[in-house]
Amino acid sequence: MPDSGRLDDPLRYDAPVDPATITIFGATGDLTRRKLMPALYRLAYERRLPAGFAVVGVSRTRMSDDAFRDRMKAAVESHLEDGPFDEELWDGFARGLFYLSGDLQDRELYLQLKRKLDQVDQERQTAGNVLFYLSTQPSHYAPAVSGLGSANLQAGGGWRRLIVEKPIGHDRASAAELNLELRRVFDEEQIYRIDHYLGKETVQNILAFRFGNGIFEPLWNRRYVSHVQITAAESIGVEGRGAYYQEAGALRDMIQNHLLQVLATIAMEPPAAYEPDAVRDERAKLLRAIRVWKPEEVSEYAVAGQYGPARVAGQHVAGFREEGGVDPDAVTDTYAAVTLEVDNWRWAGVPFYIRSGKRMPKRVTDVAIEFNRAPLAMFEAGAGRMQETYPNLLVIRIQPQEGISLRFFSKQPGSGMRLRPVTMDFNYGASFGVRSPSAYETLLLDAMRGDATLFTRQDMVEASWTVVEPVMQHWSSTRHEFPNYAAGTWGPAASERMLERRGHRWRVP
Repeated sequence: MPDSGRLDDPLRYDAPVDPATITIFGATGDLTRRKLMPALYRLAYERRLPAGFAVVGVSRTRMSDDAFRDRMKAAVESHLEDGPFDEELWDGFARGLFYLSGDLQDRELYLQLKRKLDQVDQERQTAGNVLFYLSTQPSHYAPAVSGLGSANLQAGGGWRRLIVEKPIGHDRASAAELNLELRRVFDEEQIYRIDHYLGKETVQNILAFRFGNGIFEPLWNRRYVSHVQITAAESIGVEGRGAYYQEAGALRDMIQNHLLQVLATIAMEPPAAYEPDAVRDERAKLLRAIRVWKPEEVSEYAVAGQYGPARVAGQHVAGFREEGGVDPDAVTDTYAAVTLEVDNWRWAGVPFYIRSGKRMPKRVTDVAIEFNRAPLAMFEAGAGRMQETYPNLLVIRIQPQEGISLRFFSKQPGSGMRLRPVTMDFNYGASFGVRSPSAYETLLLDAMRGDATLFTRQDMVEASWTVVEPVMQHWSSTRHEFPNYAAGTWGPAASERMLERRGHRWRVP
């Protein structure tokens, strides 16, 4: 097996990983092909998987173990984001891949799965440890979990854990109902609700940046922070997922889960220790402290948008209603922006602006923390205007160029005291010289270790739904004048006005 070079990195620390079998329901689906299998292959490439490791794929399509291995090889070759594909490594990795076909509604499937897992355990020496991964349509979550319970697969000779992909329900009531179905079979400690944003290196680095340094945390409060902007912009449209996206929309698809988790990480109180319950307790407290808007307030604090056709870089770009699988009269939000406030002593009165949209000018996800201006512009006459135009700004870049930058003022060379904004920049790749693991690499390993720090808990899921539900309900009863922004722009004008009412403006990433 090739040496990736990471094993000798003195900064790297990996807790041991138990031998285990990962059972993937929906093994022929898009998530498995594009994310899960490339992540597992990359972990094998870097020698981070235990010798006793196996995958059992489960799906309706009939095929042999060898056919499944061939299909997964093609998936890894197509979707491996970095690093070489090594044939010799693949041959060894593929020997641990197995397949079982069947209908998730059929109880016989789970008895067959039990026998298959016993067989794999004997062959691969996995110590009876199994991680079940629900990579299916959300409507299949409850039947799959019920089936696992019918065969008593939630218990065994080793540990048993369950990963549940988002979306966790489509509102708070359905999320609570799904939780009841999960808890009928699995204990809460066995359930890992995955949000891949929490697995991103830069999101994890927020905790290190805040709590590993003594110079930033004293400024992390209402006294010094003017406001916070969280942006998740995509330059692409729905990319053939029109039917799904029509039912979801930007608010449900991005803000309710990913971006509220980012907000909670930015704004949470320091945990007593870096351990799963302590970190998740603080995230949950923060989410519960977000003010829930009344129905009559939503129009002031939230803006929905939908992109229309435009010419971008000389090419015609279809509007959302022209996309395949989309109703020509769809009122789906492909852009959502909300103003949130956190009612606690640290953040009272500080607005948190969150926006997410499709067909924006560029792909970028970042967090921008704007600080209050100096109380007195004591230098050149133009310094006050300069400080207003270029405030002190801390930007945490989540993707695509992971890093952190800080903007402040410095004296320009020459006579007089003229100020100029300058930037100090930290870039992950340049600073460490090693690749950052993908979010799924991190989260799969953590689940195998039993480390739930970067996974969401049910109380966090329900608190997030509580925040967005008034907005969802208001928008569902509102007549939208869609489309209201052109593809390739930064969203509807109403979104700018939402910030202007507080004297702020969206920054251009």
